[in-house]
Amino acid sequence: MSLKDFIIICEVGKGAFGSVHKAKRIQDTKLYALKQMDITQLNTKDIGNCVNEIRLLASIEHDNIVSYNDAFYDEGTKTLNIVMEFMENGDLEVKIHDTIKRKSIFKEELIWSYLEQITRGLKHLHDNR
Repeated sequence: MSLKDFIIICEVGKGAFGSVHKAKRIQDTKLYALKQMDITQLNTKDIGNCVNEIRLLASIEHDNIVSYNDAFYDEGTKTLNIVMEFMENGDLEVKIHDTIKRKSIFKEELIWSYLEQITRGLKHLHDNR
């Protein structure tokens, strides 16, 4: 697998080590979140952390945790790429910011639903160490 297998649609997030893009895989036309990390500037410890993140993501399967699909290193861009489930409606942070921007509030039932989902995902992580 390489970046040539994807059509990058747009950037959906950016962090200290790289960025996350909404991408369509050419083979199956499915949408994915493609996390790209430039590892050329990372030290050995940070590269180890990236590898551990991939191992952790690959070992988790739960309805309340974003699913891992694949990972690969792209020689052309010198990026480590993690292919994950794309969440069309964004994550909780996006929902919070949208609600604040609209000067609105969450309904209590929705808050309880989010709390239950977070708790189920966290319990799964703890149960599997």
